[in-house]
Amino acid sequence: MSRCLRAAAGERFVQDELAALVSEAVAPWVAHDGLRLFGMNPATGAVSFGFLHGFSPDLVQAQLFDAYLGDDPFGPADIARLPSPVGLFDRTRDSTPGHRRVLDTLAAHGAGCEARLLLRDGQGPWGVLALIREAGGRPFDEDDAGRLVRLAPLLIALLRGYATAGPPPGVAHLPTGVVIVGPDHRVRSVTPEARAWMREISPDHGMAPRWMPLVSMTEISLAARRHLVDPGAPRPLACSPPAFLGRRVAVHAQPLDEDGTGDVAVVFQEATGAPLLSTFAAWHGLTAREGLVLRQLYSGAAPKQIARSLAVSLHTVNTHVKAVFRKTGVNGRGELLAVLDC
Repeated sequence: MSRCLRAAAGERFVQDELAALVSEAVAPWVAHDGLRLFGMNPATGAVSFGFLHGFSPDLVQAQLFDAYLGDDPFGPADIARLPSPVGLFDRTRDSTPGHRRVLDTLAAHGAGCEARLLLRDGQGPWGVLALIREAGGRPFDEDDAGRLVRLAPLLIALLRGYATAGPPPGVAHLPTGVVIVGPDHRVRSVTPEARAWMREISPDHGMAPRWMPLVSMTEISLAARRHLVDPGAPRPLACSPPAFLGRRVAVHAQPLDEDGTGDVAVVFQEATGAPLLSTFAAWHGLTAREGLVLRQLYSGAAPKQIARSLAVSLHTVNTHVKAVFRKTGVNGRGELLAVLDC
């Protein structure tokens, strides 16, 4: 299994191929009937890409409503507070309203239990692996949870490799587009620029999973409404890596009213330049100080200027610069700027 997942790091998967590979690798360790793997932005905690295998898109969408509206007890932030980074759902466990609602949602889609593994390291949350078993099957137990925890480093490396797999191809940039999503989370109107985006990132191009457009629009809409009433929740900002949609895409959303019950504006734009820096630094594992140096390099500052700005020695700046180049796989400032601006 370890050889399989290590070999897959950095590969460009299309549709739901990555979930199928992970399911095949995980099955000997933890038996399951369905799997979803969502990659997150460690800088924001927002979901940036995802894959399913034997996991109904309708179930995913229903779980989104549980997560944002139904007090799901095992969201990423909740799992992060547990002694183990695994949350288990089955009828023998907690009977809180949120837990029961999740189980009812699973049952409505033919599943009897679920295990969720938060993929997190010192850099932040990289994603969530969720496994389900059909109704009537053996519930996930603590032994299953322990095996999943041992798989976490390999899965984090896989997600990180996918997120940083090569620069996007030389494609023409699209102008910013706006989609208006109604209170029912369905699209109400689309600007001409956004229609160009919809065509460009369509699953018909062979990259994104078929279920992605509908589920992603629902999630960004729910995230925007949640963030309005709870500023501590992850910002409604997703940045997908080039391997997912063929280009870096930034999607962010904002409610158009004061209470978040009306329309939401969803903005699509190229994820390049300054808006990309936090995500780029997180995906490549830069330290906080290296991230500051990255920003200074992008702004055009010389090493001596960076040293004065950060109140450190020139030697220290040069050490950080070398680390930035090494971690991001570039050979100098010019190549770094080209990667950020392409």
